[in-house]
Amino acid sequence: MTPSNAAASGRFVLGDIEIHRLGFGAMRIAGKGVWGEPADRSEALRTLRRLPELGVNFIDTADSYGPFVSEELIAEALHPYSGLLIATKGGLTRHGPDIWAPLGRPEYLRQCVLMSLRRLKIDRIDLWQLHRIDPKVPRDEQFGVIKDMQKEGLIRHAGLSEVGVEDIGAAQKFFPVVSVQNRFNLVDRASEDVLDHCAKAGIGFIPWFPLAAGALAKPGSILDSIAKSKGATPSQIALAWVLKRSPVMLPIPGTGSVKHLEENVAAASISLTNEEFRTLDEQGRAAAN
Repeated sequence: MTPSNAAASGRFVLGDIEIHRLGFGAMRIAGKGVWGEPADRSEALRTLRRLPELGVNFIDTADSYGPFVSEELIAEALHPYSGLLIATKGGLTRHGPDIWAPLGRPEYLRQCVLMSLRRLKIDRIDLWQLHRIDPKVPRDEQFGVIKDMQKEGLIRHAGLSEVGVEDIGAAQKFFPVVSVQNRFNLVDRASEDVLDHCAKAGIGFIPWFPLAAGALAKPGSILDSIAKSKGATPSQIALAWVLKRSPVMLPIPGTGSVKHLEENVAAASISLTNEEFRTLDEQGRAAAN
């Protein structure tokens, strides 16, 4: 049987780079708590090398994953990235497992970019995203250094993460925002206004934690029933729902396992009827309240 291919998810143009909508988030290839080396380094590398074979050509990482481990593994497995868009993020510091602290001083953001360039073995980052706006630093200072680095050719395109509509508008005064990465899934709808704004503006919306379904995934639920009827898992149906929600949606489910990666990519080929989509949408909204 021919394996599923991410091309089934459709295409999207991020800035001026065309990608398949189903991408890969490289957070889970680091160790527990997104700290240190992965438990199975060989499997993490096999997972990364499997991506282009499955048509996944958009990989999202960050300097804080590990820290540094994710970028280094990506470079080892996939450099020189033929046909791949490698996106990374900066602006968070790490002090231990599951500890994340924003640092938005312009000199630090510049250091993030320069060090990511070195680890990824490239001269320019195709998509660099501000991991968080640091509330302790004037927002315009953070946006200003991103604008400067773009002018210098260190960054090709720029995006934001965990922001509101007003933040996007403020950043647009400094540089074109081509992507927004907020938490979003079937049962987490806090960013629906941001998603709708991105859809109107043609901005790519990258939902992180896209497989979550909470109590909707329990046995006997409508999600479980739809999954069984299609010979799929509840997580695959949740991902298919995310893909159908908007044409600007660019989900990046992550894993350090080849088997799990193949299951995620298979979701791109699952077709939900409009009625199935609406039913899941209603139940997801109810579960989110």
